[in-house]
Amino acid sequence: MNIKEAIRYGIEKLNKNNIDEANLKIKMLLSYILGKTKEYFVIHGDESLSLDDELKFKEGINKLNNNIPIQYVIHKQEFMGYEFYVDENVLIPQPDTEILVEEVVKIAKEFIKKHKKGEEIKILDLCTGSGAIGISLSKILGDNAFVTVSDISEDIIDIVEINSRKNLANLGMVTSDLFDNIYGKYDIIVSNPPYIETDVIKTLSKEVQNEPIIALDGGQDGLDFYRRIVKDAKKFLNENGFLALEIGYNQRESVEKLLKENNYKNIYSQKDLGGNDRIVVANI
Repeated sequence: MNIKEAIRYGIEKLNKNNIDEANLKIKMLLSYILGKTKEYFVIHGDESLSLDDELKFKEGINKLNNNIPIQYVIHKQEFMGYEFYVDENVLIPQPDTEILVEEVVKIAKEFIKKHKKGEEIKILDLCTGSGAIGISLSKILGDNAFVTVSDISEDIIDIVEINSRKNLANLGMVTSDLFDNIYGKYDIIVSNPPYIETDVIKTLSKEVQNEPIIALDGGQDGLDFYRRIVKDAKKFLNENGFLALEIGYNQRESVEKLLKENNYKNIYSQKDLGGNDRIVVANI
């Protein structure tokens, strides 16, 4: 089987199972297996696959046909211009979350201006998953900020370590159920917590349902984690510290209400590129 035949074979297999974006996914899969760019295939379409690569290719196709996201098959997702390793233990970072990172960078730069020269600001990334938010912040802000990331299991923190090394980021890492093992105070706490309503999860695409339930399920009303974070974050924020949260498209009013009830101030929200409410920010 040569490259041209492999692409045609793969697309046919995915199309039979009504897998979306078959052409793109097959080329991403083959690119991952061969270690070549998609542009390479145009010129080298007659080049034969080794038996080992052909076997890996067919195994990958089977996974895609079972609605395993392509990012889990090739263990790769780009976020904020950085490349992250992902597997079934962590949520796949999404472009909409970049809105959260960009806003935290703006807030952080204001803190940096007010700090003494050479003094780092401190940021905590709760429910970090792959570490995409925390690592991106660390890379963008450099020596001006020290970022600590946390999540509930060692398996997840192991993935953060992989991504930290991959992106040459300097991070603090803590295994913690939200604030249970967190100490000290921070200028900014940022989080993209699980926020999908339990009953809604089964209505999502099969690919999304193959992402870790622990990273999706926000309880019956989707607000379980927000209640805990909003209530406890104040104990871990410095004076005038900020809390920045990603939210579901229909959760702005509910999350803002929680913040008001807990005496946060200067509450505001921002929309993503699709026009949906995406983040809520407040300070103490």
